[in-house]
Amino acid sequence: MNANERVIIVGAGHAGATVAMQLRKMDFAGDIILLGDERFSPYQRPPLSKAYLAGEEDAESLKLWPDEIYESKGIMLVQSATVAALDRAGKYVRLADKTEVSYDCLVIATGSRPREIALPGIHLAGVHRLHTIEDADGLKAAIGPGKRVALVGGGYIGLEVAASVVGLGGSAVVIEQQDRVLAGVASVPLSDYLRRAHEDRGVEFLTGVQVARIEGSKGRVTGIRLGDDRLVPCDVAVVCVGVVPNTGLAVAAGLDGANGIVVDHDARTADPAIFAIGDVTCRPMPLYDDRMFCLRSVPNALEQAKQAAAAMMGKPRPKPEVPWFWSHQFDLKVQIAGVPFDADDLVLRGDPAAGAFSAFHMKDGRVLAVETVDAPLEFAAGKQMILRKSVLSREQLVDPRVEVTALAV
Repeated sequence: MNANERVIIVGAGHAGATVAMQLRKMDFAGDIILLGDERFSPYQRPPLSKAYLAGEEDAESLKLWPDEIYESKGIMLVQSATVAALDRAGKYVRLADKTEVSYDCLVIATGSRPREIALPGIHLAGVHRLHTIEDADGLKAAIGPGKRVALVGGGYIGLEVAASVVGLGGSAVVIEQQDRVLAGVASVPLSDYLRRAHEDRGVEFLTGVQVARIEGSKGRVTGIRLGDDRLVPCDVAVVCVGVVPNTGLAVAAGLDGANGIVVDHDARTADPAIFAIGDVTCRPMPLYDDRMFCLRSVPNALEQAKQAAAAMMGKPRPKPEVPWFWSHQFDLKVQIAGVPFDADDLVLRGDPAAGAFSAFHMKDGRVLAVETVDAPLEFAAGKQMILRKSVLSREQLVDPRVEVTALAV
């Protein structure tokens, strides 16, 4: 790309802001327009359910870069901007105010949004979602000492919010329709460990139950009515039942994006002038024989931002990275590397009953993923094992006399 060309980035989250910075780092001298639909400059979302909600971080500390950086690098950051349509033939985007802006390359970084559920009472006062900093501010103002908070959904966000609620002096009850928390995203040992850790700190759990409706009085939530007619009283309810990718703009423009915009190894879509990165995509993973994955994580967003910038600038493709995730709950640090998509064996190193441990997901002896709790060495070693496609025996992994770092070489 040259100085006469323009890149438009739709979405000013972690992915969008990072690709803008990467382009400048690679000496792109053309126009960069970064369109965000929030009134805030790009910020980190992960702390919203943890340190920010708990009052340990403020809004300023969440910013990815100081506001003045965008101007100094010649990045036009447009806030509160809604992109209404994309015209691929004309190579322009149309904003909600009818403004049309042309591009030479377009990056779709529209992220995801909370999954909607048709639940009576969902619009009562005191019922919250958690996705934006404004959501977090509203929830933070509602919780505190003596407040009973019901979490509808036992995924990572639900557990993180429960931990923050307890830390602020409130009480929490987690309501999950599956028979365990983190079903589908964590192994049984990790799921059981985190549930026990929460129960030890006073969090209640109701699993294998359905939510029938949200009860209220005078327009405000008072409880969650279950399918078996039990009532779970609460002062505040938080609905956290996952997210869906914001593919509407791409799909309306004719791009493939049923569960996520399909991209290649360079984060390029079927349209050579359009890239997509972050939560909104489904992408091939070289470390897993190019199987397609739809990943929702900051590390994935950062990796794809680097891929897209390199492709636009004609630079070599960055080396593949191991996908990884993390969660902080109370004083526990959960770190996960890899994706256990078709593992046939689970090997524990350490004893969950005793504290720190790791769980290695394997297929025919190859390490596909590792889950760790307060085990940074095992996490780092596991990433290397996945990167190297290491094949190990169960006996090697469980033997405490064998240094885990030695297994990663």
